Amino acid sequence: MKIAFFEISKTDKEYLVRAFADHQLFFFEEPLTEKNAPQAGEYEIISVFIYSVINATVIKQLKNARCITTRSTGFDHIDATVCKEKNIAVLNVPYYGENTVAEHTLALILALSRNVHKSYARGLKEDFSIEGLKGFDLKDKTLGVIGTGHIGLHVIRIAKGFGMHVFAYDVHHNVFLSEILHFKYASLDQVLAESDIVTLHVPYNKHTHHLINKDNIKKIKRGALLINTARGGIVENEALVEALDEHIIAGAGLDVVEGEEYIKEEKQCLHEDCGPAHADRIKQNHNLLGRDNVVFTPHIGFYSAEALYRILDTTIANITHFAAGKIENQV
Repeated sequence: MKIAFFEISKTDKEYLVRAFADHQLFFFEEPLTEKNAPQAGEYEIISVFIYSVINATVIKQLKNARCITTRSTGFDHIDATVCKEKNIAVLNVPYYGENTVAEHTLALILALSRNVHKSYARGLKEDFSIEGLKGFDLKDKTLGVIGTGHIGLHVIRIAKGFGMHVFAYDVHHNVFLSEILHFKYASLDQVLAESDIVTLHVPYNKHTHHLINKDNIKKIKRGALLINTARGGIVENEALVEALDEHIIAGAGLDVVEGEEYIKEEKQCLHEDCGPAHADRIKQNHNLLGRDNVVFTPHIGFYSAEALYRILDTTIANITHFAAGKIENQV
């Protein structure tokens, strides 16, 4: 079979070549988008990552595609409805980094709670004063976890190790685990109002788009922290900027941000006309990410050596089973 891998590194390529000796493999560093979709029409199986935009226009040009497998848990970058109409299976990696993303979440929390980022920035300037760097303990603070899937539950386990109290919001309640891990389910408003730190762990879809918005961000406990290691579109950027400006929240730890793809495209936009919408988003993100009470990492919550191998191993299994007539991890 002809299998194409997009957004692939040299190390990934070597690993995949060893796994698929009996297939024709094609590798591309860039994402699959409308620009290069016409060249992808010959491939039967296509593997992508989160920056490939597989919309109806792209899918229409994938004339031989029978399967699209994303090397991620989230699949909001793929129009699964159109794929279903075209009888193209969409597969994902449902479990690979619940502990990985949870650990990164706590790293962002600790960076803010103990002013690690500010201390580092001062040190680079040979300023070793401690004024303004007083942090706070996590012990006895309340953590609000929005989304109690695999990642959210891992965050709760770690938080309990710090001696934190935990409120959680989810449309589905796992009462058994809430008793075992000693956390309480509450309404979204209650989680926002009573938590010293709010962390997001829901998938991105039409129901969670701007789940944190201009209306409810004002309900967050004044002086709390907001952490997002899920998807950027879950938080309305303008609402977050206003909440920081008005000191509703004391800081934000962000591994993702709404419109993060525009940041990646910024250099390209210096040479091409990307339109006012792109320019506005880039300007807004600079305004947000340039603050000393915002810690930003470039979507690396998943990016550990162990997690990357788990992603590749699951992707290899997905493709191997599909080629053998079996479908696993279909979204």
